Amino acid sequence: MVLVTLIARVMDGLPLSASIDNSEQNLQVYHNQAKSLFRKLSHNSPSRCSLESGPMLLHYQIEQGVCFLIICQNSFSKKLAFSFLSELSTEFLESYAGKVDQAHRPYMFIEFETRIGKLMRLYTDSRSPKQLNKINTELADVQRIMVQNIEDVIQRGEQLSVLDSKANNLSMMSQQYKKESHQLNINAQQWKYIACGVGFVLLFLFMRYWVL
Repeated sequence: MVLVTLIARVMDGLPLSASIDNSEQNLQVYHNQAKSLFRKLSHNSPSRCSLESGPMLLHYQIEQGVCFLIICQNSFSKKLAFSFLSELSTEFLESYAGKVDQAHRPYMFIEFETRIGKLMRLYTDSRSPKQLNKINTELADVQRIMVQNIEDVIQRGEQLSVLDSKANNLSMMSQQYKKESHQLNINAQQWKYIACGVGFVLLFLFMRYWVL
């Protein structure tokens, strides 16, 4: 289930709205991690990401310069988590998209907490028929979303945009290696055929001029 929902402006990490499940205790450490994360985000950060923190996962989605983040148990469906974030971002931006840049104090849109709470309750039971339908609904590239350890990100002071760049570089290197390996295999096969051809020609000449 979704335990904490936080909304912040990307350019400076200013919190805009939030909602916390008061039935859960000892969430402050994860709340603080989320705030630290907000300070490291930039417009070059991945638009969607998942971060591990012990038994919890922090999922976020960035839309129109606003970061929508939730904290939930790591057993909570990843598809449901990003379905929640998609609905959350749509509802928030419909009401506040034109006001985000003018926000000048923390939690300026705290009245949105009521709508967050309703959405959190809607996603509480992941076994309900409605939620099972959401899980079965295809959500593009959810399984490809990068997963990092949040403590590693915070302690190293490494921005998520750098991590995303490293992941892209590794992917490009892997593709280049496969391409080069494939070309080497083709070249090896070509030389094999050439060697066979040369051998056949030499054998033919030998048979013609020496045997005959």
